[in-house]
Amino acid sequence: MPVDQLSDTFQALADPTRRAMLSKLTQGEASVQELAKPFHMSLPAISKHLKVLEKSGLIIRRSEAQKRLCKLQTRPIKDAVEWLEHHRKLWEERLDRLDEYLKEIQLKEKEKEKKHDRHGK
Repeated sequence: MPVDQLSDTFQALADPTRRAMLSKLTQGEASVQELAKPFHMSLPAISKHLKVLEKSGLIIRRSEAQKRLCKLQTRPIKDAVEWLEHHRKLWEERLDRLDEYLKEIQLKEKEKEKKHDRHGK
């Protein structure tokens, strides 16, 4: 089964640790140590999270002297938002049509009741 970019993005965003790391990166580039600081986990565990983020294209990593730096990449998030927005619009349209249909049915039922009440008295 082919893996697509959108699936990788949603998989990466599914974890609260990775979302927290991405939030930190919205403030600018950060070292692996800075990203790891708020979490009570080993550096290998942090590294696994960063690999998922990197594979999804949400971050890029680079080395500068002894530091490993991470930087946020926004394109995958923009693509996910566009996909979600497209589907949100589709479902809203469908739900609006369903709402109109239900209103029609309710109106017809009320009209039937009125006719029945007039003829039944």
